[in-house]
Amino acid sequence: MGYTTFTRSSPAIKFVSQISQPGALDTLKQDRVLARNTEPTLDQHSEQDSQLRATDDAQPAFVNHPISAPPQNPSKGGYLTRLLIFLALAFAVAPAIVGTLVRIFHASFSTVDPFTLLWLDAGNFAFILALSAAMAFFEHRQVGDYGLPLREVFQKKFWLGIVFGLAEASLLIGLIAALGGYSFGPLALSGTEILRWASIHLLLFLFVGLYEEFLFRGYLQFALSQLIGFWPAAALLSVGFGVVHLANQGEDWVGALSVAIVGFFFAFTLKRTGNLWYAVGLHMSFDWAESFLYSAPDSGEVLRGHLSYALLHGPKWLTGGSVGPEGSVFCFLTMGLQFLVVMWLFPKKTAISPSQLASPATQT
Repeated sequence: MGYTTFTRSSPAIKFVSQISQPGALDTLKQDRVLARNTEPTLDQHSEQDSQLRATDDAQPAFVNHPISAPPQNPSKGGYLTRLLIFLALAFAVAPAIVGTLVRIFHASFSTVDPFTLLWLDAGNFAFILALSAAMAFFEHRQVGDYGLPLREVFQKKFWLGIVFGLAEASLLIGLIAALGGYSFGPLALSGTEILRWASIHLLLFLFVGLYEEFLFRGYLQFALSQLIGFWPAAALLSVGFGVVHLANQGEDWVGALSVAIVGFFFAFTLKRTGNLWYAVGLHMSFDWAESFLYSAPDSGEVLRGHLSYALLHGPKWLTGGSVGPEGSVFCFLTMGLQFLVVMWLFPKKTAISPSQLASPATQT
């Protein structure tokens, strides 16, 4: 299951965005509920508010209602127009600008050079962040409403994603090795070079995770959800996620299918966790483990500075061939396990309706 970047492009800037908590519940609905009951005390009122907020935290804001919504929400035509503008700028203009700048300022341009890819992904992420900020301005929202709230940067969900990304990559490589399809090989690095290249790859894949998750499951997911619903939008964008990976050298349709399923899984984590930080952490750590730690091809590419001279040998259904472990049949197994892990970590919460809060049972 490779999550590697698919386009290469521009210089990095700091990730700076302000976010706000999801908008408060419609006070009119609360007034109607309270009108049917005796006057509540202040304590009862605040307890009801906290219960309602608690049930909403695990859902992405745009699934059920708009966050920080302006007095008049944009029409479907408005969302479609912005969506088309975003697509054109994100998939045509951004890669061209960023790619040109990196070629100018980074002489040793290569798609297997971690430094080249770092500048490309950081630059593309900066462009998408700025573009999302523009959309947030026009929609009277905060950038964090599109999936990367600053209040949760590098918090619990991100680290959980890292843990289970490492676990999945290790299980996948372990299964292939158990059937004789993978050999770690002798070390390709030694001494301080191990720490140096490990850190470079970590930083690279952090930006890979930020860029790809925010591109496919940020504003695009938000706007498309307003037009056709969350799950149809997730399915459509996941197919696109797989298709664009076909541009990677060595990628094939099996690997692209794997990536598409991964994309849908990341949309599932957005639905269950409420934002993209779990997906970013998992995306980052899986790619790092596959590319650096286990030194295997990731979406058909073997990057410079990997830890060992690892070898994949055996039938393609086992090893994934030139695609790498993401093309192995075991990748589909480990992805299925990831769905179960997220369902266990972030169980679906049943919303509490105002009528339920108003009943005597909930007020005792």
